Amino acid sequence: MIGSLYSGISGLKANTSAMAVIGDNIANVDTTGFKTSRVSFANIFSSTLSQSGLEIGRGVTMNGINPQWDSGSLENTTSGTDLAVNGTGLFVVTDASTGSTYYTRAGQFEWDSDGNLVTPDGFIVQGYSIATDGTVGTLGDITLPNGTSAPSATSELSFGINLNSDAEAGDTFTSSITTYDSLGSEVILDVTFTADGAGGWDWAVAVDPTTATCATTGHIEFDTDGNLDSTNTTATDVDADGNPILSITGLSGSTDPLDITWTYLDSSGDSDGSITSYASESTKTAQAQDGYPSGSLQSVSVDEDGNFTGIYSNGSMIPFAQIALADFPSYSGLAKMGSNLYAESLSSGQALIGTANTASLGSVSSSTLEMSNVDLATEFVEMITTQRAYQANSKVITTSDEILQELINIKR
Repeated sequence: MIGSLYSGISGLKANTSAMAVIGDNIANVDTTGFKTSRVSFANIFSSTLSQSGLEIGRGVTMNGINPQWDSGSLENTTSGTDLAVNGTGLFVVTDASTGSTYYTRAGQFEWDSDGNLVTPDGFIVQGYSIATDGTVGTLGDITLPNGTSAPSATSELSFGINLNSDAEAGDTFTSSITTYDSLGSEVILDVTFTADGAGGWDWAVAVDPTTATCATTGHIEFDTDGNLDSTNTTATDVDADGNPILSITGLSGSTDPLDITWTYLDSSGDSDGSITSYASESTKTAQAQDGYPSGSLQSVSVDEDGNFTGIYSNGSMIPFAQIALADFPSYSGLAKMGSNLYAESLSSGQALIGTANTASLGSVSSSTLEMSNVDLATEFVEMITTQRAYQANSKVITTSDEILQELINIKR
C-alpha cells in the first residue's frame, strides 16, 4: 500500500506541473507571437513481482513540455514597423550591451532615438544594408538612412504635344517644363514652336534662370497623317537615335553643361507618337522628366521580401535594408529567454540566416502582428481533464490511507 501512496503523489506532482503550463498558456493568450506549450507524461519504471512475473507501475512523471509552433492569426495594425513572418522563420535581434543574439516571432518593432529598429526591450533588429547602387552588405543593425536624399539632374524629358496643322506662318506655341540641375535647383525650359507655313515647325529653348542658355535648336515636319516625319526632323545636337540633346550652359555652381535628351524618336529612329500635327488647337497633353530635387525622409515601407524603402518628399523611393530571418533544424529545441525571445541551443541546432521568400523561409507582412496561437477552448478542456486527474490521484492517496488504517485496526 505504501507504493500506491507514492503513485498517487507522483500523479499529484505531474498534474500540478501540467496545470502550471495550462495557466501559462492562458495567461499569454494576448501575447504577440506566443507559442502554446503541450505537456507530455511518461510512466515510471515498473517493478516486477518475483512470485508471479507481474509488473506494477510506480506512477507518472512529466516527460516534457513541447512548444507548438503553429502560426498564430495575423492582425492588422497602424504601424508600418509592426512585422509578422507569414510562414517559417524568426526575426534576428541582438542585445547591444552583451552582443548576444536572440530570435523572436514578435515583430512589434519601432525606431529608437539613434535610428535603430528595436524591440520593446531595446534589442536591435538585424538585417542586410543596401547601398544606393543596390549592393547588399553584410548582416548588421537595421538603421534609418540619412534624412535627406541626394538630388538627381534631369537627363531625359518628353512631351505629348499636338501642333495645329492649320497654323499659319509665324504662329507660335510654347510648352514649359521644370527640370533640375546637379544641385537639385529648378531649371525651367520654355520650348517655343514657330510654324513655317508649310506644315513644319522650328523650335528653340529659353531657360530660366535667364543667366543660362540653351544653344540647341531644331526643326520638325509631319507626314500627311499628322505623324512626325523622322526623315525631315533635325536638330543642332542629337543622340544616336536622332533625338535632340538640349545642352544648357551658364548654370551657377552645378555641373555645366546640363545635357538633357528630348525623346520623341524610338530606338529605330521612327516617331514614338508623342508629337503630332492634327487639325486641332495646339496643346500639350503630357510631359515627363527624370530629375528631382533633394528630399527629406517622410516614411518607411516594408515589402513582403523584408526590404525597407525610404520614401522622400521629392517622390524618390530608396531601399536601404532587408530584414534577416532565421530557420532552425528543430524549433522545439529553442531555449525560452522570456520577453518573447528564444536562444539557440544544442537541441535546436545552429541558426540558418537568410532573407524572406528564400529557401524555406516565409514572407514578411508589414503593419501586421502575429497573435498568440493559444486555443482557449482546448486549454479549458485540458484544465478540466487535469483537474479531474488531480482529484482522482488524491482519491488514490486517501483510499490507500483508509486501507492502511484498516490494516492497523486488525491488531486491535
